[in-house]
Amino acid sequence: MRGTGLCRKTGVRPGGSAVGFAKRGQDLTSDLNTPLGQNRRPNGKGRAARGFLRGLGVVAVVGVVGLSAYGLRPQETALKTAASPEITGTTPEAKSVLKAEVAPATPAEAAPELVNGMPKSGPRSGANVVRTLTDDGVLVTKYTPGQRTQNGAVLLDATSVGQDPRTAAIPAEDLIEKTAFGPLPITSTDGLRPVDRYARPWSGAHGTRIAIVVGGLGLSQTGTQNAIRQLPEEITLAFASSGNSLTRWMQEARRSGHEILLQVPFEPFDYPDNDPGGDTLLTSLSAEKNLANLHKAMGKITNYTGVMNYLGGRFLSDQKAMDPVMKDIAARGLLFLDDGTAARSLSGHYAKALNMPFGFADVQLDQEVDEQSILTKLDELERIARRNGSAIGVASAFDESVAAIAQWSEQATMRGIEIVGVSALATENTVTTAGN
Repeated sequence: MRGTGLCRKTGVRPGGSAVGFAKRGQDLTSDLNTPLGQNRRPNGKGRAARGFLRGLGVVAVVGVVGLSAYGLRPQETALKTAASPEITGTTPEAKSVLKAEVAPATPAEAAPELVNGMPKSGPRSGANVVRTLTDDGVLVTKYTPGQRTQNGAVLLDATSVGQDPRTAAIPAEDLIEKTAFGPLPITSTDGLRPVDRYARPWSGAHGTRIAIVVGGLGLSQTGTQNAIRQLPEEITLAFASSGNSLTRWMQEARRSGHEILLQVPFEPFDYPDNDPGGDTLLTSLSAEKNLANLHKAMGKITNYTGVMNYLGGRFLSDQKAMDPVMKDIAARGLLFLDDGTAARSLSGHYAKALNMPFGFADVQLDQEVDEQSILTKLDELERIARRNGSAIGVASAFDESVAAIAQWSEQATMRGIEIVGVSALATENTVTTAGN
């Protein structure tokens, strides 16, 4: 079936691929089961916030308590390096490029922002930051307190990581680059990344954690509304770049508490017989054209933590095609989630070399579009998570998938499973240590 990768008669994706993106202009609203592509609240938010403020008390005196601590992440991920490492050689591992030390970051000398006559300080203000790439490609970041340059009280702004749900649909101005393609995500001048700012907070308890990503939002108005309203807020939603009314649905999803991703079509091996749709990233296109298509997709919405592939067996295994695309995603402070359908994908190698947050799906949950089969796959996902500590599952927003995930998630929290946003697991690719 051209462009969908799904036989509706059997409900099985050929080759295990996800449900296809519809071509632009295709009217899918007439069929509630049309493929879209793919509550327990985190405990301990108060404990995480109090611990964070006590830690900040070592560095500064809080004169006025007027900050909101909602959305603090349990650990601060490393800032991106000044320049992305080049991947050289004939193999994607390219270990030789990783054996380098990154120079310490020097805080910019600038007059502090004043709020009600008081200097404002962010979580990174005045910190000495040293980053070192180890031989195995892990970026270790060390933070130590810097010397205060002024006396008196300082207003600490602890809200730069995560967002209050009341403002979660509003993009942070310092994380936006205005371009002809629309607003594109960037890392701020002080190193804050979209993956940090827009991440869904979680408890910080390193128990058994599961991230579930439901993709293809935006292709069907009815199906998208159903997914946003029925799925627990802990479920991550991925919006198809070729969808409709994406800004509207993004805002509703963010206000409902969901972390979101952008789902971008990549060339499969059987292209063009299996066509993901317009503006697909192709191995036959130049780097400039693929980046233009990527940026066109990125400009459709804001407030997402990363990019997820749709299909892409051929593209994700092609080093020349992948190189500029992965470097651009990493430089913009985004995570990359590989849906696991491309057996020869190089995404993990690039994520390690570029020190970008990365996730790889352990289970495709709805290869068979049957509620009982999906529940069985969710149980498999739980077994993997209990064995490894965490796991990621991906699904499409079929009615059957939404119903099964909503039912299973409620039961899983009663068994001690914490459902987290995908960024909580993807950012573990980065190792951070706190200095004394």
